[in-house]
Amino acid sequence: MRVRRPWRLAAEAAAVLIAVVVAFPLYWMVLSAFKPASEVQSSNPRPWTLNPSLDAFRRVFDQQDFGRYFLNSLLVAGTVVVASALIAFLAATAVTRFKFKMRTTVLIMFLVAQMVPVEALTIPMFFLMRDLGDSVPGVGLNTLGSLILPHIAFSLPFAIWMLRGFVKAVPESLEEAAYLDGASRTRFLWQILFPLVLPGLIATSVFSFISTWNDFLFAKSFIISATENSTLPMALLVFFKDEGNDWGGIMAASTIMTIPVLVFFVLVQRRLASGLGGAVKD
Repeated sequence: MRVRRPWRLAAEAAAVLIAVVVAFPLYWMVLSAFKPASEVQSSNPRPWTLNPSLDAFRRVFDQQDFGRYFLNSLLVAGTVVVASALIAFLAATAVTRFKFKMRTTVLIMFLVAQMVPVEALTIPMFFLMRDLGDSVPGVGLNTLGSLILPHIAFSLPFAIWMLRGFVKAVPESLEEAAYLDGASRTRFLWQILFPLVLPGLIATSVFSFISTWNDFLFAKSFIISATENSTLPMALLVFFKDEGNDWGGIMAASTIMTIPVLVFFVLVQRRLASGLGGAVKD
């Protein structure tokens, strides 16, 4: 048996320590969701419980319209993922395969857009959504469209810049061979290029889904009076009360919110982990 080198043991120990530090808040969230109220409010919290309870989850599901908030979040996140992936794929193909004026400027603008904090754009976006509502039905304030459009806009720069590398990695000789075999540009785009850049699409979709699913700022700013169009992060506000916060309910609702993200990640992890290297050979 080979004796592991000290530096490798130290690296593995550091990796385990980092994993524990990252996973501990999730563990504490789930633990607090199953703790009875007396233990959650105790001044001497313990990292375990001998009396697990589902009372916090019952309080969450007893909240009016919680199921509707859940469906709203799924609708918004799903629409953003599909729309941003398709638009980013077409845009990345355009800026990579076609030569046109100001192409470099467009790419730089994508990077600049990523540098602007979302908080700095919330107020301008609020007035934009208000004005759009007067001319375009379904995208104004108090609608799900006011959440979908901004998230698509903020997801596209990162997605386009990332997919550009995947599209560029596909050899041009493959495209030329497809044209010689009689394939049209549309057929090459969707039947050859799209499957090859799918790992990049999955990676950008994970980013879009998580950022949209966990959004609170836009949901709080754009959904003012139409509470039926609220999303799950807004449902957490119910458990913040003047007489005392219901931390058990907050942790239970947060645990429920985490489940779709985990399910989505498990479904796409194989595609996410697989790279483009070796998939295409010149």
